[in-house]
Amino acid sequence: MGASHPKSLMLLKAPSQKGLMKWVMNIMLDHRRHPLRGDHIAQFKEKYFTQILDHFNYNSLGNGTYAQRYLITDQYWKKDGPIFFYTGNEGDVWDFALNSGFILELAAEQRALVIFAEHRYYGKSLPFGDESFNIPNIGLLTVEQALADYAVMITELKKELGAGKCPVIVFGGSYGGMLSVYMRIRYPNIVAGALGASAPILSTAGMGNSGQFFRDVTADFENCSTACKDAVRSAFQKLQALAQQEDYAHIQSAFSLCKTPSSPKDIHQLNGFLRNAFTLLAMMDYPYKTSFMSDMPAFPVKVNHFFSQRVLLKKLSLTIILLLPGIVYNSTGEHACYDLYSLYVECADPTGCGLGFNSFAWDYQACTEVELCFESNNVTDMFPPMPFTESMREQYCAKRWAVVPRPGWLKTQYWGDALSTASNIIFSNGDLDPWANGGIRKSLSESLIAINIPEGAHHLDLR
Repeated sequence: MGASHPKSLMLLKAPSQKGLMKWVMNIMLDHRRHPLRGDHIAQFKEKYFTQILDHFNYNSLGNGTYAQRYLITDQYWKKDGPIFFYTGNEGDVWDFALNSGFILELAAEQRALVIFAEHRYYGKSLPFGDESFNIPNIGLLTVEQALADYAVMITELKKELGAGKCPVIVFGGSYGGMLSVYMRIRYPNIVAGALGASAPILSTAGMGNSGQFFRDVTADFENCSTACKDAVRSAFQKLQALAQQEDYAHIQSAFSLCKTPSSPKDIHQLNGFLRNAFTLLAMMDYPYKTSFMSDMPAFPVKVNHFFSQRVLLKKLSLTIILLLPGIVYNSTGEHACYDLYSLYVECADPTGCGLGFNSFAWDYQACTEVELCFESNNVTDMFPPMPFTESMREQYCAKRWAVVPRPGWLKTQYWGDALSTASNIIFSNGDLDPWANGGIRKSLSESLIAINIPEGAHHLDLR
């Protein structure tokens, strides 16, 4: 992004939290106008930090520790420069490091040290190895423990690197963005400022409308064409009619399913499988090909719209929802048919938990602190009616993890929308992101800044 500005370097010699955060905001605004600039490739070193297992109970595990993975690069660092710390979220830390080029652009500009920390219970940071997801071992997976991990890691690494006076700015996207906001709130003595990209701190704290998320997914497709939205709604209704007639063979053939559905449970799974595909298309609606959460073409919502228009001309509306699995679940063409129960796993997050160990961890978090009671209704959105109430969540979580969710805990612990006494936080959201309206869309003060990104998908700015 060009040479460092003299004014910015002056800020680093005498760090000012307000000045540094204002500089980051100005760069973000410029980056919004030129989102594809920059090709910095960091030479990350993969390391492990000896981390405390339980920060809050001295008797439970004594001084037990685990190996927490992190990535670090000092290739841009000037010794008095800042530290940019990514608060890792629900996945392998490399996935986020390789999809957050904006942080490296800032690092090159500001001569910063860059650290990406992996969240406990994700990737290779498993406190109890393969036994991490057994009950009660998984009980140490909480937002509070994760934040304490980051606070301890930052403090110790600053000592090791002789960087005690270097200001720390935390970055994160989605759940990681929530953690960045929480870090600034919980540890302002350690963190000078935060950028929470696509951070739905309100909706995940039980604040807002349960229909908001899938209404906003629908809006992304409606922006391409109202006819497309109406056709998708009609297609799901036709699928429901086939299910009510128990024409399971027709459904199996039409959707290339590996097994013929035989019950309402299978149809429910198919509906979730299809709705999840639309959700991923909306979240990953980036202006170029990506392989972040799934292999996607550029502007995948528009690609789907293009196919939909061709299908509508032939008056084959049901075929519209047949297109989605191929784009999302079979971009490589490796699947001859779709196994509904292996490609999509229903969980406590109606927007999807993913697969593998990472999905276990996120499912548990959605059963404890993170509230995700989103549902579709085929009225305000284009999807089949699929309720997910607090009662349904409680029943599922008791059976799956032997826990009872605590509604309102994130709001109590991390302030919800009562942020007037917070400072030095940037909230960025893209207009195409269905998570955006679950976050902060309007600036709250001179140091609580909201940036809205036209035609931006899920934390596009960090890319």
